[in-house]
Amino acid sequence: MLQHGNHRLKDVPEMATALKRAARNSYRLNPKMQESVDITLAMSLETIWFFERQQKKIDQAIAKEIKAIPHTLETIPGIGPVYAAGIVAEIGDISRFDNHNALAKFAGLTWRQNQSSKFNAQDIPLTRSGNYYLRYYLVEAANSVRVLEPEYGEFYRRKYAEARHHHHKRALVLTARKLVRMVFTLLSESQIYQQRRVN
Repeated sequence: MLQHGNHRLKDVPEMATALKRAARNSYRLNPKMQESVDITLAMSLETIWFFERQQKKIDQAIAKEIKAIPHTLETIPGIGPVYAAGIVAEIGDISRFDNHNALAKFAGLTWRQNQSSKFNAQDIPLTRSGNYYLRYYLVEAANSVRVLEPEYGEFYRRKYAEARHHHHKRALVLTARKLVRMVFTLLSESQIYQQRRVN
């Protein structure tokens, strides 16, 4: 509505009036229903407006908090302030993890061992234990990183081709596990990301 109105609609009443005008021009409305429709439209628009304002406040709060921590993760292509803040918040003090394997276990990005000595992450499901929110941020971040970072894009495509079932899901989770190693290194050593050339 804002786009079609050339950004001239600045408040809810104006938008409600525009919608009512469009509705009248589109179809005939029983006069007895006019008031209830007006109230419903106004309440719906006010609700949408409220959530948009709340989302902006949350984004501003995240941006403010992320300034207080080293911007190491934001140097990774595809990881912005929201993903970086979420990952850092869920990890907490990185020094409590001995290595990237411990961090992966905490995030639940580990796989069950079968009875044989052979292990193939393509066929074995995740343990689905650990921190759900950290796992979510890592998987979503990996999905962005693979698009912008050649090394991770190539890794994702290779795992996608190797997967027997659920190709995208398998490849993405394995890419997230690879991302854990980099996240651990950057946070532990307070480094910025250096892109490596894919052979």
